[in-house]
Formats: sequence, structure tokens, C-alpha cells
Amino acid sequence: MFRKAKSIQSSFEHIRAFTAIIITCVFCLCGFTIYKSMKLAAATQNRIYVLANGKVLEAFASEKKENIPVEAKDHVKMFHFYFFTLDPDETVIMSNINKALYMADNSAKRQYENLKENGYYSNVISANISQKIEVDSVSINVDQYPYYFRCYARQKIVRATSIVTRNLITEGYLRNISRSDKNSHGFLIERWNTIENRDLKTVTR
Repeated sequence: MFRKAKSIQSSFEHIRAFTAIIITCVFCLCGFTIYKSMKLAAATQNRIYVLANGKVLEAFASEKKENIPVEAKDHVKMFHFYFFTLDPDETVIMSNINKALYMADNSAKRQYENLKENGYYSNVISANISQKIEVDSVSINVDQYPYYFRCYARQKIVRATSIVTRNLITEGYLRNISRSDKNSHGFLIERWNTIENRDLKTVTR
């Protein structure tokens, strides 16, 4: 009888140990599942899906500080594109200039007003001149804030009788501001200055 009771007690202890092991495994499995779910949710939050031409494209969100050089260079390029791309149409000129002025401070506005007072834009319209710009490179110093930049570009001025290519070098500083529809990179160009703007060649048409 004692032997039977001892056998029952031993079986009960085995069952209890086995149950404890099962419960521990279940808790570990639940913890692992919760951890993986949270990790997947965090990764999903950094994904952006963009619909373009009927196709869903996946993009990844990242902190602005990781993309400062790329975004800063693109901001400088787009500013120069809008400021220096002109056609003999007042609507086009004003549209581009307005876009450029949202990306820079009064230093750009002063240059625009000087050109306007000197009749530059009126001459573009009356003489049917088209002006294009190609940015060769933009150097950015992100080690100090505000970020210093220097832009190297070439202007092509198309007149009725000639095409003039000019070398353009400008410099300035970039300050962080809030992003908006009219300033998607969240930078503002300050102390913008033209270092060089000289003729390289003239081709007769």
C-alpha cells in the first residue's frame, strides 16, 4: 500500500514538473511572438507606399539627419533651377521666381529686385530670350550649422542670333525650417551670393 502511494506521489511530481515545463515554454513562445510582432510593427511604420502611374511603389522613411547632404544638394539645385530658368513669358518668369523665393531669404529677393530694376526680365521678354541652367555640382559642409554650400553651374542663354554659355558659381548657407508644400526639403538659403558669372563661349546661330 505504501509502495502504491509512493508511486502515485512520484507520478504526481512528474506530471507537475511536466506541466511547469509546458507552462514555461508557452510563456517563452508568447514573449517571442510579442517581440517579433512589435519589431514587425516598427519596421512597417517606416514603410511608405506611393501610387505612381497605377503602380504601387514601396519607399522607406528615415530621419532627416540621415539625408541632410542629399536633401540639401537637391534644395540648392532646385532653387537655382527656378531662379535661372527663364523664357520670354512673364507668367513663366514670375512662376519660377516665386518658387525660388520660397526657398531663400531676402538675399535672393534683393538679387531679383536688382535684375528687375536693371530691366533684365523685360529684356528677356522683348528680345525673346530663353535661359537655362545646368548644375554641375553642389558642395555642402554639414560639419557646421548653418550649412555652407557652393554651387557650380553653367547658364545657356539662347538669343535670336547667338547662344551664350556662362560659368556660374554661387555660395550661401542653409538653415533648417519647417517643411511645407512650397518648401518640401525644409531648408532656407541665407546670404546667397554670386561669386562668378562670366562668359565661356558664344556660338552664332
